[in-house]
Amino acid sequence: MAKILLIEDDQFLKNALRVKLEKNNFTVMMASNGQEALDLIENEKPDLIVADLVMPVMDGFDFLTALQGKPEFKDLPIIIASNLSQKDDLERAEKLGAKDFFVKSDMSMETLVEKIKNLINL
Repeated sequence: MAKILLIEDDQFLKNALRVKLEKNNFTVMMASNGQEALDLIENEKPDLIVADLVMPVMDGFDFLTALQGKPEFKDLPIIIASNLSQKDDLERAEKLGAKDFFVKSDMSMETLVEKIKNLINL
């Protein structure tokens, strides 16, 4: 069973995504900010990360930057889930290692599940 790390500070959305992912047979770990996520990945080794960009303590950009400094995670697929949809934000996230991006306000949970399956080859 693939492990997904979900980094999201909105409690309602985080729980909705967790339920959807668990119904699709994923193990879900959750963090509310980038720092919590960094602490988790050292021990848990997720197969994929879904991360927000706008979060307290450590935002998604700082998280991606910190993750780049960890060679053992350089090939870890990351999907950005954010309402920041400006071209500059998308390009910055991609340069920092994001493999895919979706705008939360336009999001279909089915689409997210498909993106995850494609990135981890399920």
